Amino acid sequence: LALIAGTGFDQFGALENQKHHDVSTAWGEPSDVIIESQIGNKNVFFLQRHGSKFQYPPNKINYRANIAALHNVGASSIIATAAVGGIDVKTGKIVIPDQIIDYTYGRENTFYDDGDEVRYIDFTEPYHEGLRKKLIAAARSARLTIETSGTYGATQGPRLETAAEIKRLKKDGCTIVGMTGMPEACLARELSIPYATIALVVNPAAGLGTSKILISDIENTLEKNSPLFFEIFSRACEQIT
Repeated sequence: LALIAGTGFDQFGALENQKHHDVSTAWGEPSDVIIESQIGNKNVFFLQRHGSKFQYPPNKINYRANIAALHNVGASSIIATAAVGGIDVKTGKIVIPDQIIDYTYGRENTFYDDGDEVRYIDFTEPYHEGLRKKLIAAARSARLTIETSGTYGATQGPRLETAAEIKRLKKDGCTIVGMTGMPEACLARELSIPYATIALVVNPAAGLGTSKILISDIENTLEKNSPLFFEIFSRACEQIT
């Protein structure tokens, strides 16, 4: 089991008996070394999506290298964390999305673009349903109130969206908005790795709050609620074989 950690997640660093894997791939270097540790009797892998110094903005992450590196060390499932804006979900709420709409551009989104092979994947259900259900069960076992479905609108970043863009996303059916959901999800699908996301709503999306979006408010929400990521992930480890 692997965890791709996004903004505000650092609890993994406290785990004991860590091994560090410095992995190279045919698509370059991943964002950071992969940390291997244990939760209970389960071996787990951890990768910081933005790098150890948060040096990679969403549009500059080498998503192919990240997914390939986790595949190379033997990750059989991937859970991703995401800090997102709320369109139809209140700040502080956890969402386990079941759909995604990709508004990104210019990102390398396939492993099969060298001209030797074309790979078509079924992406009707972008998140692995079995893994989603385990995350939902893990959250409920922790007595957390969560949204068990939702549509993640993946935008380019690193800037936040305009109010008009959020109106468009809402019209399209998006309930949350983030910047890292794609191409992470489809790359995992190309390698047949079950993938699901734990999303934490850290702010009302542009135009939906009563004031401007302040980074300090986002950071405060993350500091208060990010332990929920690790709580759900840890409990999910108990259910995943």
